[in-house]
Amino acid sequence: MYGYFLSALLIAAILFIVVSTSRWKLHPFLALLLAAFGVGLFSGLPGSETVTAITDGFGGTLGSIGIVIAAGTIIGSLLEKSGSTKVIAELVIRGIGKARSALAMSLTGAIVSIPVFCDSGFVILSPLNRSLASETKQSLATFAVALSMGLYTTHVFIPPTPGPIAAAGTLEADIGSVILLGIAVTIPVIFVTYLFANYIGRQIYIDPDEPVTSDSRRGEGTTPEQPASRAHQPTPVTALLPILVPMLLIALGSIAALPSAPLGEGWGSAVIHFLGDPNTALIIGVFLAFRTIHRERRGSRVYGEWVGEGLKSAGTIILITGAGGAFGSVLRATEIGGFLGQLLAEWNIGIFLPFLIAAALKTAQGSSTVAIITSASIMLPLLPEAGMAEGLGPVLVTLAIGAGAMTVSHANDSYFWVVSQFSGMNVSQAYRLQTIGSAVAGVTGIMMVFLLSLFLL
Repeated sequence: MYGYFLSALLIAAILFIVVSTSRWKLHPFLALLLAAFGVGLFSGLPGSETVTAITDGFGGTLGSIGIVIAAGTIIGSLLEKSGSTKVIAELVIRGIGKARSALAMSLTGAIVSIPVFCDSGFVILSPLNRSLASETKQSLATFAVALSMGLYTTHVFIPPTPGPIAAAGTLEADIGSVILLGIAVTIPVIFVTYLFANYIGRQIYIDPDEPVTSDSRRGEGTTPEQPASRAHQPTPVTALLPILVPMLLIALGSIAALPSAPLGEGWGSAVIHFLGDPNTALIIGVFLAFRTIHRERRGSRVYGEWVGEGLKSAGTIILITGAGGAFGSVLRATEIGGFLGQLLAEWNIGIFLPFLIAAALKTAQGSSTVAIITSASIMLPLLPEAGMAEGLGPVLVTLAIGAGAMTVSHANDSYFWVVSQFSGMNVSQAYRLQTIGSAVAGVTGIMMVFLLSLFLL
């Protein structure tokens, strides 16, 4: 009977988080901490143990991913301001060709959104998106959905985007494996959403030559820095290095850490372990991102102000992530994990459980990052009983949560308004394009994760 009481308490805590953040507009940091205190105290934990669980969970989570999130947001800030995102877009379009320019924009979005938040990425790439739609005489709806879903997919699946990094840290999933399997999930999601974009674009025509109108609902902080002039833009190689080098180093570090030690055990392996640590790899990425800024533009403003802007974004995410870790720590201190694990094992929904939790949170309160962090905190104590605590189990749970966190984007999501307003959609069109598109992406993502789980779990 006590187990059912704890289950009801968990449901009440989740409802509190959803209602307080979506309806009362309480900041997720406070909502998660209040939920942690509530679960701890009402479950019967002494006050001192509740506080200890909260502080241990908060500190432990920040210790594992705080630097990574900070470095990742700095890289994103620098790539936006240096014009690197536009350089990457032009590179992809040249490689694929204007005949498949919608696919090129989707792939561009997928690359750009690894270090840059998808809201900012859409704003930065929107003029290019509109220009290509006009040149190819296609509906802007096709290009808007293709770009939006390309940005969205890597935003929820591939580190060093903060959401997947936070979930991997909370669930103790190997970040290199999350990157590699995240890419495996991303490719079919982009392909399916590209097909959807072509289909829906034939049903809904949006004139790409219509001017963009202002709307106060676009979301805060989406206006990018004035882009660098073409003379000051980096080369394609320079623009890509801050993204590719950290990912390659982290992947190599994960390979070196395999029990079979495929890269040996000498000093070379030790160097790879050091460079492949996500903290080291992302710091290297920061200094590579500095190189994307033209020499004439470098100075105190770049090294101080622009880095500071990135850290302001990182600070909120880090605190929310830490609060999510505190919530998860309190859940682990109760008996709820064992009870729910046994119950869910009887239901036999396996990898679909984290997807459903994340989808419910995303749909209810709008933020993919909050949905990812909260879902990871809820899932952590359930992993052992669900049979997903070892091997690649935490990695697949991280990806399942990512799939849920993009299902679905609608009016309570700032990204919904960024996409709709910068693409000239009315609300009805936005629901048919952005909302259904994100549902297609999320369902495709979880089906790919499910197929991977059949072979890897």
